[in-house]
Amino acid sequence: MGIFDFLAGQFIDVIHWTDDTRDTLVWRFEREGHEIKYGAKLTVREGQVAAFVHEGQMADVFTPGLYMLETNNMPIMTSLQNWDHGFQSPFKSEIYFINTTRFQDLKWGTKNPIICRDPEFGAVRLRAFGTYTIRVKDAAKFMTEIVGTDGEFTTDEITMQIRNIIVARFSAAIAGSGIPVLDMAANTEDLGKLIADKVSPELANFGLEMPSFYIENISLPPEVEGMLDKRTSMGIVGDLNKFAQFSAAEAMGTAAANPGGAGAGMGAGLGMGMGMAMAGAAGPWGSAPAAAPAPAPAAAQPAPPPPPPAEHVWHIAENGETRGPFSKAALGRMAGAGSFARTTLVWTAGQDGWKPANEVAELAQLFTVMPPPPPPPAA
Repeated sequence: MGIFDFLAGQFIDVIHWTDDTRDTLVWRFEREGHEIKYGAKLTVREGQVAAFVHEGQMADVFTPGLYMLETNNMPIMTSLQNWDHGFQSPFKSEIYFINTTRFQDLKWGTKNPIICRDPEFGAVRLRAFGTYTIRVKDAAKFMTEIVGTDGEFTTDEITMQIRNIIVARFSAAIAGSGIPVLDMAANTEDLGKLIADKVSPELANFGLEMPSFYIENISLPPEVEGMLDKRTSMGIVGDLNKFAQFSAAEAMGTAAANPGGAGAGMGAGLGMGMGMAMAGAAGPWGSAPAAAPAPAPAAAQPAPPPPPPAEHVWHIAENGETRGPFSKAALGRMAGAGSFARTTLVWTAGQDGWKPANEVAELAQLFTVMPPPPPPPAA
């Protein structure tokens, strides 16, 4: 290091810190060789304190203000080392700035469900999550207990431990509270205060405090919430008989808006079902008037016969030419005359290609019912 660099280092005597990270708890002021000049000016802003560490020992903590680093305003340093004057640094120490503002919106949550005994549902599994804030209350204790010699200490390095403490105290508090699950939403504020009171003494051992703690949600497993929704739906429905009558009436109105279709039969069936439900609800001794006897059913009408199957027509292929179409009866006459044989190729709509007539079941019978040859004439 040249003489000019040495002189420049001696005349740079302003020590301060401005933070724009929003997650830094502690930051160490860096100087070459940790040389702090006698008479240097230390600026500590609102929301900060500065910790002076000399040879590994906490020397002093400065609150917000402007300080001249001399023995008259650092009585603790006077007992640690005598100060000299001149360009030689009188002491080699470290200055740590500690952020004392609130760190907001830090998350916590239960990794695994908490098993509790509910007075209404029995054993239940609960999950919960929320947010909290922390702040450095005792900078000296926080430095000695947590930070040590870390030159830049962020919230990520401490929030995991705080979350573990919160979940442990929350589990014990929620299991022993005796508050029914259905009433927990109305008591989250009181539960939050209870958890904060249990966690705060442990954080105080680290030099921290928890100004606020919030429980955003306490939930049951999805399958239990589904059953709870069904139970709620049953409570909203109320009288099932009246609900069935109302549903049937709505269905009839919908069916009436679609006359002539399936809705008409559906509406009639629902109307009969509603009438039977009303009669059953009244009971044999109820005040509802007795239903009129149903008329005798009319004689059952025979079902109409099914339509005859569509008759096929056939084409014949002979000598490279196509003839037809012919009906089955026409082919029968041709077979009798000898102009239509078993090996004649035929085709009809829906058939896969040309086939010999004797391979078509419908035409093969034409050749089995032919009369035998006539007897010879009488002598």
